[in-house]
Amino acid sequence: MHVLLFDDPAIRPHLLPFTFTRPVAALRCGILTLAEKWQRRLGAAQVGYLTEPYLQAKFPAGDTQGPALVINGAVCADELLAEQVLALQPGEALFCEELLVAAHLADATQVAELIQEGFQRTREVAEPVTVIRQPWHLFLYNGAEIRRDFALLTRGRQSEPVGDAHTIVYAPENVFIEPGVKIRAAILNAENGPIYLGKNSQVHEGAIISGPLALCEGSHINAGAKMRGDNTVGPFSKVGGEVGNSIILGYSNKGHDGYLGNSVIGEWCNLGADTNTSNLKNNYAPVKIWSHAAGRFVNTGQQFCGLMMGDHSKCGINTMFNTGTVVGVAANVFGAGFPRTFIPSFSWGGAAGFETFKLPKAAEVAERVMARRQLEFDQTEQDLLRHVYELTVKDRVWERSGPAAAERGVEL
Repeated sequence: MHVLLFDDPAIRPHLLPFTFTRPVAALRCGILTLAEKWQRRLGAAQVGYLTEPYLQAKFPAGDTQGPALVINGAVCADELLAEQVLALQPGEALFCEELLVAAHLADATQVAELIQEGFQRTREVAEPVTVIRQPWHLFLYNGAEIRRDFALLTRGRQSEPVGDAHTIVYAPENVFIEPGVKIRAAILNAENGPIYLGKNSQVHEGAIISGPLALCEGSHINAGAKMRGDNTVGPFSKVGGEVGNSIILGYSNKGHDGYLGNSVIGEWCNLGADTNTSNLKNNYAPVKIWSHAAGRFVNTGQQFCGLMMGDHSKCGINTMFNTGTVVGVAANVFGAGFPRTFIPSFSWGGAAGFETFKLPKAAEVAERVMARRQLEFDQTEQDLLRHVYELTVKDRVWERSGPAAAERGVEL
């Protein structure tokens, strides 16, 4: 039985800039990506993605011949929901009110037509499901998803020992350590939630960690870092300073002091030393952030909301991000003062203004950064970045006045 995760057209645009470079199901919330949650819950050897054509080369659908379980990639799997999906008969679909959660198709090649036309035989979920509909939902649900993933990943398994006499552990029953982990003179407090330390990860001297926390494979929590809870550090990332209720999707660095709160950072990002994010307005009002789907700022309804930064974006030392800032893909932000709260993809500049970060230069940086992780900026990655560059031309408003304005970095 094939498992195919589809991008819901009513949801995917609202998860930009993160879904410029990945399907919805490739987003990480908790320890695992949404796709990994389904793969493990369903016991599938692999999953395929039904996503935008330009993303399919990197995130293939795989074999779409024959029967398949087709699942909404924005829905977080749990044990009960997985049981309901596995119980679907051919031709049946599972809904949560108006939301299509999953369907059992006899012929997966007809998925687009069936999703559009509807299903004759449907079931309703046994209880409400967790759906990632907006970027801030990622950090909002992160603590609960860490707990759920922790239970899934550690069930019936034995943790590796701490192995360091100078590390203090509170509630050790809520700490799970994978093989290859190295810890030195840290404080692990899992009284308020589990702490998961992934394979070959490292916790350096003087780090203070409060759960829930997910430190994924090969990642580092640097010396003296303060992890305040509900945090996920994705694979092969480095984190320092003070971090609260935030997600780093993977392959990114926030290596130095500075505060990151209620934020989501994409892959291949770098936050310069002493970068700080505001996550609370001075008047305590709900935070508004830029919506690519709506083309305007929308109310999150949240009192706390920090930085949403797309893949391959960077910022220089001492960068200050205001409450609810959205940064697109492959932007480079630097300089004194607060930059605008929506920074389009392929922007170069800061509070003084922006110009376009030309595609060849952005590609050079991406190639260098990926090479540091022994990964190739291959043709698939190049084509994906080029497509996002073309998709986001309309967001770079300074380009509308021609090359001269773009070179001057004029904001209009």
